[in-house]
Amino acid sequence: MRAEGAGMKKLQWTLRAWACMMALAAASGALGAQEAPKHFLWKVTSPAGAEAYLFGSIHALGKGVYPLSPVIEEAFAASKVLVEEVDLDEMNDPATMIGLVGKAMLPDGQTLDQLVSKETFAAVRARADRHGLPVPMLQRMKPWMAAVTLAAAELTRAGFDPSFGIDRHFYDRARASGMPRRALETVAYQFDRLDGLGSTQQEASLKAMLADIDTQAANFQSMVDAWRRGDTARVERFLFEGFKDAPEVAERLLAERNRNWVEPVETCLTEQARCFVVVGAAHLVGPDSLVELLRARKHSVVQQ
Repeated sequence: MRAEGAGMKKLQWTLRAWACMMALAAASGALGAQEAPKHFLWKVTSPAGAEAYLFGSIHALGKGVYPLSPVIEEAFAASKVLVEEVDLDEMNDPATMIGLVGKAMLPDGQTLDQLVSKETFAAVRARADRHGLPVPMLQRMKPWMAAVTLAAAELTRAGFDPSFGIDRHFYDRARASGMPRRALETVAYQFDRLDGLGSTQQEASLKAMLADIDTQAANFQSMVDAWRRGDTARVERFLFEGFKDAPEVAERLLAERNRNWVEPVETCLTEQARCFVVVGAAHLVGPDSLVELLRARKHSVVQQ
């Protein structure tokens, strides 16, 4: 169970990272540089004057990103409650983990090579051999799970580590200090966003990832650099260029969840809880972002 739990923790961040990599598959490194002297941090102020912060997370980073900017540290120090996408403690629940493992795997008697084309499976095998991943393990996975497993291996190879992710960083600090923590959704709900994709969408996403995985990994660093500069325009272009041909995926992974999160953030403001809200950076850019949804509800949302 210990090994299984560790694997599920890795799966959790790869679900998030894969969403970024899908988008980066279509984004070229030729995007023009833009001046953005801020941070991926927004101050939210309600009409009544209550305040909260939104901070965009990259879920896997390198150690060199720390320490964070004093502007970010000051916002966290001024906050009283940490709000993240999920409760990371939930991943330590064996019952939850067993259920999620089951969702990611194919039924007995069914294998990945039966669901995808010969060409796609040959590419899966070649990529698995490159990373030393056992093909029999991948054979048991649904296409979306095979995609996130291979994406995780490539990001790890490129030097990105979930233990240095922003959400993990603030979770560890909040837990050590006794800071209250809240979650916007359950781990199971996040898994369902991908597990609920149709078989055609799953194979198409797996094929797209395999075709561009090397470019994706390289561009991921470019997105991290844009994130560090607070360059929202560049991050948005990276992300949504890739999603333009997959609107159903964008809806399930981003827009639907953004709408769900408006009420919990407004609860923070109503309660004057002084929340520090950490969500994936993709949720804070674009016309359907949490930032724009809160502005539509008459809150002031200002990048710091």
